[in-house]
Amino acid sequence: MSVSAPSRPSHPRIAARPRSRLVSGSFALVLVAALCMETSFFLLVSVTPMAAAADGATSTGAGLVTGVLLLGTVVAELASPVLMSRCSHRVTLAAGALLMGVPLLVLLAHGTFVVTMIASLARGFGFGLGAVVLGALVPLLVPADRRGEGLALSGVVETIPGVVALPAGVWLAGHAGLAPVVIVAAVTALVPAAVAAWLPRRVGADDPGAASDQDQPIGLLAGLRQAGQRRPALIFAASTVAAGVVVSFLPLATGLSRNVAAAGLFAQALTGMAGRWWAGRLGDRLGHERLLPAALAIAAAGMAGLFWLASPVAVIAGMGLFGLGFGALQNATFTLMINRMPESGFGTASAIWNLAYDAGYGAGPAAFGVFVGVTGYPIAFALSALLMVVALPLTRRPRPAAAARSARSGKRGEVVIQDRHRPLGRGVPGSGDELGAQPVE
Repeated sequence: MSVSAPSRPSHPRIAARPRSRLVSGSFALVLVAALCMETSFFLLVSVTPMAAAADGATSTGAGLVTGVLLLGTVVAELASPVLMSRCSHRVTLAAGALLMGVPLLVLLAHGTFVVTMIASLARGFGFGLGAVVLGALVPLLVPADRRGEGLALSGVVETIPGVVALPAGVWLAGHAGLAPVVIVAAVTALVPAAVAAWLPRRVGADDPGAASDQDQPIGLLAGLRQAGQRRPALIFAASTVAAGVVVSFLPLATGLSRNVAAAGLFAQALTGMAGRWWAGRLGDRLGHERLLPAALAIAAAGMAGLFWLASPVAVIAGMGLFGLGFGALQNATFTLMINRMPESGFGTASAIWNLAYDAGYGAGPAAFGVFVGVTGYPIAFALSALLMVVALPLTRRPRPAAAARSARSGKRGEVVIQDRHRPLGRGVPGSGDELGAQPVE
């Protein structure tokens, strides 16, 4: 068989294999579900405490509304690996959507404080389920060589409601009352339940025909025992501490105007989306692990810029830098954790990542509130930056000799996880993104 020669000399880029299509029909449905679920969440996250306060609840009671919402989210993230191993992704996603939407219909009819608390708890649990399921579905529905880019696109879509729906919900409640906001939030929450019916019945490890003896569901504790999951989660948690701090305390910082604080938070949101997209595209080419030190350093530098609270330029520029680094960390850590799991562990990796997010986001403001009374805002912000600097050693890859000794150690209870259905090196070979063999104690 003869093959005609090219009309001009070949070039590595010209001869390279065409890139796989990123957005399939199923992936587009997942993006719609994520957008609607996040919109429903953010529409009410500030409105329900306001409504509780308007009905006579104390500041403590209003705070409890948000507290039980986050409690439900964390409980769902803890339970999701077990639920996903027993139910299909479609059933789990639909259940999460119903838990987010149906309680709002009850809230419309009986808007008491107790009903608001119960609805918030149910919505938090539903949101946690949906977040973990959608996080696990994305890497199954995008090409392996563009996984970071696919997760980045999903992250950008999920960020939009935080920028648009959060202030829109407060504005609509102030001008039209609570009922219209609740109705819109209920409708958008129920969309993922309809989307679930159109998703494929079997995806990746959900397919029993593709299962093997080493492709069994991985529990949360087993996942946490893997250094390949634990280290990125700790790195990410260090940055979510700072993220929770700026959202909660930047508008309250002494000597900083509300306009400057709002501009800084808006700059963080925009650069955060840019950071996620940049990290996804670059990480697929260079390896996501290689992005961690730079992203963490950028986020720490931006946070350190808040030391100069008297300078609006320093605050806005610092928040922009922090958003860029934080967005890159979001995508790089999640993609790295996914790449180091077999498909049956994607749900567990998603749950661990989401737990790191919520743990840091909740613990950061609580600890900051203690320190700021003693140190003042500038030093307290600097300490938040220092925490990310302390996490930098976690970005270093273990030495190959140490990894080899660990692999040969043969400790009791050691299990080697290896995905038989995807080749090793789903990231860039030699970058540290590969699945490889991971000891689970």
